[in-house]
Amino acid sequence: MAASRYRRFLRLCEEWPVEDSKRQRDLGAFLRQRVAQAFREGENTPISDPEACDQMYESLVRIHTNFYKNKYPRLKDTTFTGVTVEDCRMILATDILKQMEDMKKGTWRRLREKFSAKKPEEDSK
Repeated sequence: MAASRYRRFLRLCEEWPVEDSKRQRDLGAFLRQRVAQAFREGENTPISDPEACDQMYESLVRIHTNFYKNKYPRLKDTTFTGVTVEDCRMILATDILKQMEDMKKGTWRRLREKFSAKKPEEDSK
């Protein structure tokens, strides 16, 4: 029985897309890593809780097949702010998040330099 569960998870991993724009934060890559950890011995891995394993698999299948997106269709493909799905994908890309982090560091450095420059002047007065 463990062999069939293992094969089902492998099939799901093969079908699950990997997004290159979300390096080290991609759900598909994380899923592959967790399956490899859970089934270290491959088809011979003993499963301590088969019901929980089956529930996990069914939940992942629902996510992968967009079950709830299809069950509860949206009228518009935007959020309340008007941001589209493509805009969200672009904003959440690893490169963009890294650029935003670098911008924050630049602002912090400027503020630190600004306040540290005032202190010596205040001391001289």
